[in-house]
Amino acid sequence: MRRTLLFATIAALSLAACGGSDSKSDGEPDTTEADAEGDAEIPSTAATPIPAENPDKPEVELPEELPTELDRTVIVAGTGNAAADGDTVIVDYVGVRSSDGVEFDNSYDRGEPFPVVLGSGSVIQGWEEGLVGAQTGEQVQLDIPSDLAYGEAPRGEVIGENESLTFVIDVRAVVASVDPEDAPTEPGVPLSTAEGVSATEYVDLVVGDGPELKQGDTALILYVNFRGDNGVAIESNWSDPVQIPFEEGLLPGLLEGMDGMKVGGRRAIIIPPEDGFGPDGNPQGGLPADTDMIFVIELVATY
Repeated sequence: MRRTLLFATIAALSLAACGGSDSKSDGEPDTTEADAEGDAEIPSTAATPIPAENPDKPEVELPEELPTELDRTVIVAGTGNAAADGDTVIVDYVGVRSSDGVEFDNSYDRGEPFPVVLGSGSVIQGWEEGLVGAQTGEQVQLDIPSDLAYGEAPRGEVIGENESLTFVIDVRAVVASVDPEDAPTEPGVPLSTAEGVSATEYVDLVVGDGPELKQGDTALILYVNFRGDNGVAIESNWSDPVQIPFEEGLLPGLLEGMDGMKVGGRRAIIIPPEDGFGPDGNPQGGLPADTDMIFVIELVATY
């Protein structure tokens, strides 16, 4: 997920969007696609539990035999829409070598679920195929043969040539593809007066019927941010949902204005400068000094 200019500024106030990186330490899982051919023999191994260091990180039980084709095992059933090409699947995961259980990556220790756009080719083929049909709340194990992983291309110090991989994946949310043309073109509420609002206000444009957002949750949102004085959109991510931690440190106007939202809801939040970027505004991001913002936010998921 990309960071745009305004949300990069908000991130400085601890509003974090999930960003891509070429480095695993930056939150990118070691699942990028690589061309692969060949399937060297590796001896079978008996099922062996791998102890979890993080209490939230699941144990991985190795397959009794190394996979020669994708093996998808649902550990915990999910609910809701089944993921299809074009959807974004938000996951936590732990990955190990199928041969001996040596871990090479996990998202639990980073505390940041990872988004996968199915059909985009951004992850290994074993994930592309194995996450089709996934549902929110599902925990699934993928035992992936080397030709659907990295094939002959080693990855770092742990994944060697022709390495079979095993992942246990927790599906946090399945987000249907969104047409950017469906983004709101106006705030849906009256614009601010010349003086602006004196405190953060909000109006529910659509009342959600899903789980309620609570402090400490991660919120997955779509948003358009408008200038409060003239209704001009200064930023939009309507086709690219972002994860934000809903906790102290978030932009004060968003922390107050999103409180009580339910999944599926859409809310217009009018934020005065003192609850936003302060009296100087954010001119680089299109917000002049002493100008209200009106965020139109749709809560896609919370976890």
